[in-house]
Amino acid sequence: MARGRKKTAAKKRVAKKATAVVSPALTKATKAVDKANAGVKAVTVKVDAANKKLAAARKKAASAKTAAAKKAVVTARAAAAKQKEALTAAKDKVREAKASVQAANVEAKAAAAAAAAKEAIEAYELSLVGKAEADLAKALAAYESKWRKARAKKDAAKVKSRAKKEEAKSKAAAKKAAAKLKQLAKPAKKKPAKKKPAKKKAAAGRKPAAKKAPARRKTAKKAKK
Repeated sequence: MARGRKKTAAKKRVAKKATAVVSPALTKATKAVDKANAGVKAVTVKVDAANKKLAAARKKAASAKTAAAKKAVVTARAAAAKQKEALTAAKDKVREAKASVQAANVEAKAAAAAAAAKEAIEAYELSLVGKAEADLAKALAAYESKWRKARAKKDAAKVKSRAKKEEAKSKAAAKKAAAKLKQLAKPAKKKPAKKKPAKKKAAAGRKPAAKKAPARRKTAKKAKK
């Protein structure tokens, strides 16, 4: 059982240390409590002194039984009562100061809780920003991979189509070249030599016959018409 109590006490101490906060209002209220306690202590001393005087006056009045002695008792009793009232007022001030401390402590705790909540929100926001960046990078990588696969598939189809066209062109060109080579490989046919016509040799000493005159005349008549 003793061990259990020690653990509970230790937990309470730790909790107090964790929740301990400092604020200007709390500091001021704490100083007011200290001042009020000092006032109570000072008034208590005065009350003790007044009570001793009252006891001495009563003892003297009991033995002397004079009017002066009795008056001294009344005066001492009034002084003691006055100091008791002052002590009550001082204790009230202590209670008020302590209440102020409690209120300031509550306010300080509330302010600390608000600050802690704000810090928690900011930290959470930062964590979300970091997570968003990581998720964005992941999403971009996934999109890039998907896009590259789709693009590679399209490009492969285009390359295949182009390869078919180029292959058809190549085959056509090869076929054409083969036909031409085959044609060139055939032996050329020899054409028969053409005989040149023999020129008639003019008779030696003979002159070519002159054009007839009537032909000229016909030409002249046509020009006149």
